[in-house]
Amino acid sequence: MENKIQEIKKEALTELENANDLKSLEAVKNKYLSRNSEFNNLKKGMKDLAPEQKPVIGALINKVWNELENLINEKNDIFYKKELKEKLLKEKIDITLNGNYIPMGHVHPLTQTVNEITEIFQNLGFSLAKPKNSPEVELEKYNFDLLNVPKEHPARDVQDTFYCDNLENVVLRSQTSNAQARTMMNTKPPIKIISPGRVYRNENVSARKNNLFHQIEGLYVDKNVTMAQLKGVLNEFIRLYFGQARPTRYRSSFFPFTEPSVEIDVQCIMCQGKGCSVCSGTGWLEILGAGMVDPNVLEAVGIDSSVYSGFAFGMGVERLAMLKYAIDDIRLFFNNDERFLKQF
Repeated sequence: MENKIQEIKKEALTELENANDLKSLEAVKNKYLSRNSEFNNLKKGMKDLAPEQKPVIGALINKVWNELENLINEKNDIFYKKELKEKLLKEKIDITLNGNYIPMGHVHPLTQTVNEITEIFQNLGFSLAKPKNSPEVELEKYNFDLLNVPKEHPARDVQDTFYCDNLENVVLRSQTSNAQARTMMNTKPPIKIISPGRVYRNENVSARKNNLFHQIEGLYVDKNVTMAQLKGVLNEFIRLYFGQARPTRYRSSFFPFTEPSVEIDVQCIMCQGKGCSVCSGTGWLEILGAGMVDPNVLEAVGIDSSVYSGFAFGMGVERLAMLKYAIDDIRLFFNNDERFLKQF
């Protein structure tokens, strides 16, 4: 039995020496150290040995088994490191080489302006109107009727508003005030929201006008809301948006949904109030319209105007961006000209 063990050991060492990769090494391991190996068969035959021989033969088998197992593990480690090194060298990437430049887009200047204005008003306590309250395809009821815009008002004319041909009383909204109407119908005061979004008007496209543009409107309804609060909010907005406190003026105006109504001008950023072509020589630039919410509007949406009051304002995003960045043509925002967009 001892001679048989040494003979198997000698054969195993010879095959182990000739193994030159992980695959051939695994074959040696399966042949001599697996469940069906010759060593295991010898262990099974120990039951036929004399009692005094069993411990001797058993110890010898275990010794040879452990020696072969250690040698196989050592050689396995060598082969594994060798193959790993070859694989890494094959897949090596020279990180010193210049990579392929992939141009990436960035936020559009109009989106930047909307985000900036939104952040300012959120810091002043306003929240965003819910998207469900601000659809771009709207009923006349929410775009006009609830905002105190009568049937005969010029804004409802087909020359100013886009109407759907196949649906009666459906329009592309001409202002984001529809969000104010829907919010007041579904929410009890106090209400303090802004509603940014796209609006559509049947305008001739020019350097100053487009038939698609962006608005941000605001609404504050609560008890004892005053014109002084409106002025304070808008003056703070102007200071934060333009980066400094600019001279402003409030001119009396008319909007169907506010009474009294005002238009707000800031001193021309081009000429500092001296008069230039941008401000048509007046020294002032209109930036938004505002006013106290007309009691008829409050009553139309179910809010008691004897208890609550409010103010509203609306501004064109393109106009504010043009004033801040000295842009003289609104069409530049929509032409996708990289020479223009890369400046932002």
